[in-house]
Amino acid sequence: MKVLVIQPKIGMGDMVIYLPYIHAISKKYQTAVSILVKENSRANQLLAEDKHIKEILILDRTKNNSGTHDGLSGFFKLGKDLKLKKFDKVFIFNSSLRYLLISKIAGIKSISQYPLFRKKDNVVTSAKIFTENELGEIVSTQPELIISGDKVNKTKQRFSNEYKHICLGISASGPTKRWDIKNFIKLCININQRIPSKFYLAAGRNDKDLIDQFLNSELSNNCISFKDFKISETLPIIKNCDLYIGNDTGWLHISSALGVKSLALFMDSPVQAYGKYSKNIEVILPDGETEETTTHDTLGADKISFEKVFNESIQLLS
Repeated sequence: MKVLVIQPKIGMGDMVIYLPYIHAISKKYQTAVSILVKENSRANQLLAEDKHIKEILILDRTKNNSGTHDGLSGFFKLGKDLKLKKFDKVFIFNSSLRYLLISKIAGIKSISQYPLFRKKDNVVTSAKIFTENELGEIVSTQPELIISGDKVNKTKQRFSNEYKHICLGISASGPTKRWDIKNFIKLCININQRIPSKFYLAAGRNDKDLIDQFLNSELSNNCISFKDFKISETLPIIKNCDLYIGNDTGWLHISSALGVKSLALFMDSPVQAYGKYSKNIEVILPDGETEETTTHDTLGADKISFEKVFNESIQLLS
């Protein structure tokens, strides 16, 4: 049987969050599945060694409607492209009528999809309920990114036992979701004074200013930037880290899925959706907020307690 999974959300974090359900589908049907995802999900790099994934198809849709799968012509092009693949079954992790009609155009006989026109809700809960209803079995929310043991071991040999190794998530999808970089620098200075550490700056080229502030600080000799690394090159490094500390960003979800203890700072995104699905994630909230009230538009970056982040970091490293 040829199975397709459509997961049209953007970003690495969402790609990781949907992994348990993709894996469950693969196991249920005893076959590697094809997935239709957006390019900025970085699925090609994140899932390169995942035996549950047969093929990664790129969904080319953009905010300005300039993608090859946008508009009416893109609608029919995607349907035609999928028809050539001759899929027997599709799981659509989306409630849009567009993907239902595309699947029908593609000639897919068995279509499973979220209820049409569903309003936005908890992304993890929706995916879990949908998958469990379709497969008739309980599915864990804990994701697992799969990389080869050889890569992990070779990287570990380059890690000094004299230090703790910390993946630092200084990036974020927007400024309101990002703890001030000066706080991160102060945090790392204080950690390093207590526990000698190496810091891996999980950020990209768009975050050059943030990275430069670190590299121009007294911590420069203790920092390694991911700016010029491929995502796939960072995975064995993160896997060997003792701790992730950082914002709610794709790097948080990658770290968690690699089995790394993760201290996540939530200040302007929903904790109950993105901070509670993994046993590896511990959250810090803005002072005065709860897990229920910390969501979009909380704007709590200035209310994240430095002392709380520092104390939790030392405890987890110990």
